[in-house]
Amino acid sequence: MTNSSAEPLDAPTGARGSTPSKESESYTHGHHESVLRSHRWRTAENSAGFLLPHLTEQAAVLDVGCGPGTVTVDLARHVPGGSVVGVDASEKVLTAAREHAADTEVSNVEFRRADAYHLPFEDDTFDVVYAHQVLQHLSNPVAALREMRRVAKPGAYVAVRESDYAAMTWYPDSHGLTEWNELYHEVTRAYGFEADAGRRLLSWVQEAGFPAETITPSAGVWSYSTAADRRWWGGLWAERCIESNFAVQAKESGLADDVALEQLAQDWLHWAEEPAGWFAVLHGEVLARA
Repeated sequence: MTNSSAEPLDAPTGARGSTPSKESESYTHGHHESVLRSHRWRTAENSAGFLLPHLTEQAAVLDVGCGPGTVTVDLARHVPGGSVVGVDASEKVLTAAREHAADTEVSNVEFRRADAYHLPFEDDTFDVVYAHQVLQHLSNPVAALREMRRVAKPGAYVAVRESDYAAMTWYPDSHGLTEWNELYHEVTRAYGFEADAGRRLLSWVQEAGFPAETITPSAGVWSYSTAADRRWWGGLWAERCIESNFAVQAKESGLADDVALEQLAQDWLHWAEEPAGWFAVLHGEVLARA
């Protein structure tokens, strides 16, 4: 959301009369080990490549929704004379992030608990504000973007990146993965979130008031196509289907039961064993100036 997500501390009640799960408020993925394992795979190179050429060694950087901190610590390495602050709503992942920074002996980084809608910083504080896989887990992404703009210095970069579930694609065809994708959309809609954030990111940034001439949209892709990658990715989602907060919310909202979720997990494992299996995740990216 990872990345690692910074869900609001006072999360709103979901749509359709559903009650958000108490695990990590209403964050769809929650912080099951299968989720954190995915987040820890993320690096500045595979999750913030569109931003890296614009970093300066002295930059003050804010990572909103830092999760377990792997990208945050990587960003700190890219600004050796600057500083990086990672914020997240989950104290659990912040503890992991602090341990990761200590293990890697990166000292120009700190982590704080914070709400993406109410960042605890003065106006015009940061040279760069970055958020990865965060806005899709918020009921009001435009409000969060306005808050990011508030804490960015005039002319500072605000860099955001979001996946797009409807644009995910795979081979071979799998009825089970299609059902999983449809269920994911239904669950996120039930809780008031937008699974197809990637295609909407440019419009959200525009609505948040960033000057049009400062906005640079782009796209990025993750691909899982080697045998090792398939086993890793398929195994992650098999676990998420039955053990993560996604499973909790699917059942709470009446959209799936244990039998259906177990079948989806088996479908993921079956796909992971396909020797020609291929999966791609499309991301929308926007780099804007405050």
